[in-house]
Amino acid sequence: MTQLKVEPYIPDEDYENPAMVTDFYEFTMANSLFLHGFKDTVMVFDMFFRKNPDDNGYTISCGQRKLIRFLQNYHFNEQDIIWLRTKGMSEEFCEYLRTYKWKGDVYMLKEGTVCYPQVPMVRIECDMVGAILIETYLLQTMNFHSLIATKATKITGLNTHTPRNVMEFGTRRAQGESAGNDGAYAAILGGCIGTANCLAEMRYGSDVKAVGTIAHSFIEFFPSEYEAFKAYAETYPDNVSLLLDTYSIFESGLPNLIKLDDELIKKYPDDPNKRVKSARIDSGDLARGYKRLRKALDAAGKNYIKLVASNSLDEKKMSNMELYEGAHFDSYGVGEKLITSATDPVFGGVYKLVAVKNEDGTYTPKMKCSDTVSKAIIPGKLMAWRVFDADGKGQCDIIALDDEVIEPGKEITVVNLDPDAFDTYKKILPYAVEKLLVPHMIKGEVVIDLPTIAEKKAYIKDQLQNKVWESELRPEFPHKHYVDLTLNLAKVREEMYEKLHGGKLG
Repeated sequence: MTQLKVEPYIPDEDYENPAMVTDFYEFTMANSLFLHGFKDTVMVFDMFFRKNPDDNGYTISCGQRKLIRFLQNYHFNEQDIIWLRTKGMSEEFCEYLRTYKWKGDVYMLKEGTVCYPQVPMVRIECDMVGAILIETYLLQTMNFHSLIATKATKITGLNTHTPRNVMEFGTRRAQGESAGNDGAYAAILGGCIGTANCLAEMRYGSDVKAVGTIAHSFIEFFPSEYEAFKAYAETYPDNVSLLLDTYSIFESGLPNLIKLDDELIKKYPDDPNKRVKSARIDSGDLARGYKRLRKALDAAGKNYIKLVASNSLDEKKMSNMELYEGAHFDSYGVGEKLITSATDPVFGGVYKLVAVKNEDGTYTPKMKCSDTVSKAIIPGKLMAWRVFDADGKGQCDIIALDDEVIEPGKEITVVNLDPDAFDTYKKILPYAVEKLLVPHMIKGEVVIDLPTIAEKKAYIKDQLQNKVWESELRPEFPHKHYVDLTLNLAKVREEMYEKLHGGKLG
């Protein structure tokens, strides 16, 4: 190990390099393995999760687009090298990182794929350095995007086949700038029709549409509420959307709305587009407010005015208003409960070593056993398959060794991964099958045409409407999707567990 030539590192609050979004232990491990001669050793890691958020019956896999962009631009700057030297990394390792480019293989679920616990979401095969050092960024990206996209499908009603027009309003409540931007993107994939976040549209385009009208402060600024309404209508005559609860919804907001709309009719008698388009309420009993407003507006001949609700909404509050009180707002603005997935704010994806490639091209399986059987990972270079029933619904997922093939119409015996399952072994006759892990990058080069945001959004909607058993989608006590292992893989796992830990699985 060469003597370190350490020069002082000067902190810079404005410095950014995503490659340094890394837990320090990843550098200490990589440095040690590098010095022990394993620089070119190829490792295989799987990213998967053990539990659906909110005890759902499903999860939406999301974040693939951002992960690919990260790997394409993966590099280390001089500033990184200087800092790593101060932290005790070897001169040889630091010099290697100076020109390092990511040249691995990435197999992933297509972005937006409905997925389930234990099934690999991402498979990384790369030289030691590239496999180890990307763990934190990969997990941060896939965990957060998947969490918010999944939550959005519930808030927008896609899971219950009762779609709602939902605008993502959570930027100001997001846990940081990146969470606001990434969350807006993921929320759109999960069914939202717009976001309050301007930068999100600038980054991702009009499919992530920035929307919004006025706040209470605008109305408070004017001498009267009506003057505020009138000023807004004069500025945006084709998009008059008002906020009614600054002072009093029914004593002030509603009368002033009707007065303004009547004035617009007089001013533009031949232009029905120049009318009050919508009114939003952000406080009080929203369901009661909806019914009173709808009744009053309809009585005034203004059934064309749509009603919008906001104020700490989530899927339960909205469904309760709709189901029990008949309050069906035309659209909703949902903020902190969506952008933070407040009911279950942590997605527990993990990144585990599952195999090491040998010089002859074969793979040696690797396994973390643990004293808890539920945390004993599935070893080996793996492939995931989805089996569909005659109705085109996903019947089960089968995890196999990478060289195994599941064929439609050919019966297969599988091992149920659920330790509580009554029957450990079962026979399946696949009606149709789909290989779930799709190559996205090979030797560092992108090998897939990434779909548009609109296409990914439609893909998620189609799966939830047509490809998933409805019992998996119900909000309470959903059916647990079957996840099985091939006999060959189950044997590898069982034998490794006995050898490394002692005893048997299950």
